[in-house]
Amino acid sequence: MKNYIYLLVLTVAFVGCKNNSEKTESEAIVDTPMEEVDGGEAANEKGFTINPVEHATMVLNWDGTIIYVDPIGGKETFSKFTEPDMVLITDIHGDHMDIPTLEAIAVEKTVLFAPKAVFEKLPENLQNKTQVINNGDLINDFEMTIEAIPMYNLREEALKFHEKGRGNGYVLERNGKRIYISGDTEDIPEMRNLKNIDIAFVCMNLPYTMTVEKAADAVLAFIPKTVYPYHYRGTEGLSDVAKFKTLVEAGKPDIKVTQLDWYPNK
Repeated sequence: MKNYIYLLVLTVAFVGCKNNSEKTESEAIVDTPMEEVDGGEAANEKGFTINPVEHATMVLNWDGTIIYVDPIGGKETFSKFTEPDMVLITDIHGDHMDIPTLEAIAVEKTVLFAPKAVFEKLPENLQNKTQVINNGDLINDFEMTIEAIPMYNLREEALKFHEKGRGNGYVLERNGKRIYISGDTEDIPEMRNLKNIDIAFVCMNLPYTMTVEKAADAVLAFIPKTVYPYHYRGTEGLSDVAKFKTLVEAGKPDIKVTQLDWYPNK
């Protein structure tokens, strides 16, 4: 009888511990901002879902509007994502503009937005789906405002990479919420003077864009609510985004720095 009671106590204790463990794990899943969306790591920002794909490429879902940014990698790369309503292309370089991928992912409803330099390199079938937007232009579509922001280099040795006026960063605005996508740029005045940015995607890689220190300094100037480091692979490997986070949080603790995995195949 004593043995039976002993076993019963052990069983109850084990079940109790197991249930507590499962509860803790469940609560952790609820509390975390990361979740599986469309088959990949994603982050949610109150109706705005961010799916990092790789380097400069991402898929955004803004209250049901599906936005592809600089899609490259072929059709299979996007097989788990919803077809795009709109595509934003920032520049002519191969890590931003890939014609075979654009042809593979653009469906009848898809509208491309791109600077003139990109438009001129697209085949006619894609040009027919593209709205040209250059630095300083505003387009109202998909119940949002799309603004083209300059992106360019400042350092003398880097001017050959991104000349002013060729490529676009973008600010998207809907219902008072503003999203900034930097494209390939240094800490230019047009970035530093941005206002009321809720979410910012900021590049940092040498020799093509800027250092983590310059990126942090720019972010501290325009003070977005949340910043996502992206486009941080250069010729010497991945930039020190942990240092970027430390610099930003030291300067403005209220700015939330969120790191996603932009290089799943590294």
